[in-house]
Amino acid sequence: MTNSPKEILNIWINNGKNKAALPAYKMILLGILAGMFIGFGCHVFVLATASDTSVTSKLIGAALFPVGLMMVIFCGAELFTGNNLMTLALMKKEIDVKGLLKNWCLVYLGNLIGSVLLAFLLAKSGLFAGDALNRAIAVASSKVSMPFGEALIKGILCNILVVLACWFQAGSKEMTGKIFAVWFPIMMFVFAGFEHSVANMTYIPLGMFLGADVSVSALILGNLIPVTIGNLIGGALFIPGFYYLIYKD
Repeated sequence: MTNSPKEILNIWINNGKNKAALPAYKMILLGILAGMFIGFGCHVFVLATASDTSVTSKLIGAALFPVGLMMVIFCGAELFTGNNLMTLALMKKEIDVKGLLKNWCLVYLGNLIGSVLLAFLLAKSGLFAGDALNRAIAVASSKVSMPFGEALIKGILCNILVVLACWFQAGSKEMTGKIFAVWFPIMMFVFAGFEHSVANMTYIPLGMFLGADVSVSALILGNLIPVTIGNLIGGALFIPGFYYLIYKD
């Protein structure tokens, strides 16, 4: 059983209304959970690619990573990048700009808290030594070394796929269908090397806690700002804009 694209549009307009109506404390708490859930995906990706970064290792890591978004959607959590689809409710005038920005800001803050908390716990868990330690440090260092334009474009491409996964799963009325709908677009963005702001809230702090020569300013200016802007362009403007214009009538 599936929903049509027009029905998916209405589902996400309603989702946007519900997300904007959440109390502030729930936005933060659910955001913390989402940051941790995505962080678990980051953790297994680093471990899968620790000993080598061959195509096979990257594919295994990319295939494991989507479990994070599955937990966000099916267990209940608020993820900034997925919530970029709330612009559909804004276009329909079901929410206002204030409600949209309140959700985005509080959820982003919650995502950051949850991600950094998980990164700290992982760094203290004893699981990162040898190849895994070196890989975590290398990932963090590489992510803050990209030129602004590259990080921006990788952020755009990433969130096109992330919000498509969120859109895609709403087309299925069964759990199995939703799982596969999430799995493949997310696996694709990870394997392709695109940039996800919330995932980077775990990747980079994890490397920092483990000894990477990365400053807080490098984390923010060198990665989070350009990647977040890119995520917004891809996930809040590009995909919602196209689908709203196509299916609103």
